[in-house]
Amino acid sequence: MSSIALPQSEPMTGLPPKVTVYEVGPRDGLQNERDTVPTQVKAQFIRRLLDAGLETVETTSFVHPRWVPQLADASELLADLDEVGRSPLRPVLVPNERGLDRAMEADVEAVAIFGSATEAFAQKNLGRSREESVEMFAPVVKRSQDAGMWVRAYVSMCFGDPWEGPVPVDRVADACAELMDLGCDQLSVGDTIGTGTPGHVEALLAALEQRGIGMDRIGVHFHDTYGQALSNTLTALRAGVSVVDASTGGLGGCPYAKSATGNLATEDLVWMLNGAGVETGLDLDKLVATSVWMAQQLGKPSASRVVKALSGA
Repeated sequence: MSSIALPQSEPMTGLPPKVTVYEVGPRDGLQNERDTVPTQVKAQFIRRLLDAGLETVETTSFVHPRWVPQLADASELLADLDEVGRSPLRPVLVPNERGLDRAMEADVEAVAIFGSATEAFAQKNLGRSREESVEMFAPVVKRSQDAGMWVRAYVSMCFGDPWEGPVPVDRVADACAELMDLGCDQLSVGDTIGTGTPGHVEALLAALEQRGIGMDRIGVHFHDTYGQALSNTLTALRAGVSVVDASTGGLGGCPYAKSATGNLATEDLVWMLNGAGVETGLDLDKLVATSVWMAQQLGKPSASRVVKALSGA
């Protein structure tokens, strides 16, 4: 391990005092892995993340196994986790009502739906138009709310689409508003292929605020394809966002968009926030150790620069 365990902390103005890291490694991080990760390894991964101080951890997805084989063991994983996996802080992704049925059978208390800002990705990911996908999600959200569950709405391709190219900011804001109008508690704005830049982030957040979606209801989800994830995150924090999606070790991608590389690494985010004097409640040493361990399970090095620096990998 490096002798420099933490950055020098110099408080930065204009940032929230505390940031909630929404950990997506077990779901979004692992979903694109070709080799099957054993259920017991996934469960240990989640327990290690919780031990490192992470509170909100998205554990798995109830999508059909044909589409995401890696997460076919969702029910088994939640059974292994038992009480640890049943909390408003342990969301699972549900693509439709059948997925919601399975989530309810597992007694989960929080779910996430996954929409799109573009027609092309809606067809690729959901097999239907954007309008039809909203219609599909409406009963999912209503039933979830009636059951007292917390609901998150992901919107993908908010900063560019590999099939459609640039996506107008107003169109993205409209797509986000459509899902939030269903009654979702939180919106995650996704840069699925990592093409966003700070000015673009600033413009979209302003457009969302104009549509009545406050920064207190928004999380940001950046991929680091072009090395912009941290700068985009800093822009969002300065705009008032305080929830940031990240994946331990920088794991992740998208099975339907091959240009989507890894998520923002949790360790890289925590290093930046520690240096800026922002509280996260996370133990960086434990996160790094977990990433090193997970890299060994997957047989490939961690993509996180902080993990590489601190572990000597």
